[in-house]
Amino acid sequence: MVLQRVSLITIGCFDLPLLRKFYNDLGWEETDHGYVDYAVFKTAGVLLSLYPVEKLATDSGLEVQHSKNVFKGVTFAINVDKPEQVDLTIEQVKNVGGTILSEPSDAFWGGRTASFADPENNLWEVAYNPDSTFDERGAMLTI
Repeated sequence: MVLQRVSLITIGCFDLPLLRKFYNDLGWEETDHGYVDYAVFKTAGVLLSLYPVEKLATDSGLEVQHSKNVFKGVTFAINVDKPEQVDLTIEQVKNVGGTILSEPSDAFWGGRTASFADPENNLWEVAYNPDSTFDERGAMLTI
């Protein structure tokens, strides 16, 4: 049986220094494990790494689609503890140059949500769900 665990997510980057700066500007803490063409950020549960897309493609044996403006079929989420944190997060993203895709709004299911894209159009949702629970580190336990 494969362990039911997600430990590390890597975003393939066209411009790693640009994305590294964006996530640093958000105030995210980078680990000491990074180097010139690899960055790793601490999150509440899963580590987020940045690595050149060409190198990821070589490692996987797949081809790279050479465009930042293509939907990659993946979204990431930042789930927060309070509805107002959605608004604060989106404001901070605006301040560091992220593209706001949907402004904060109340959701039909009782929460609050918004979305943004980083400088390479990796999509992020920011959401408050009143039914979500988190552990002491902030890792999501239930949705």
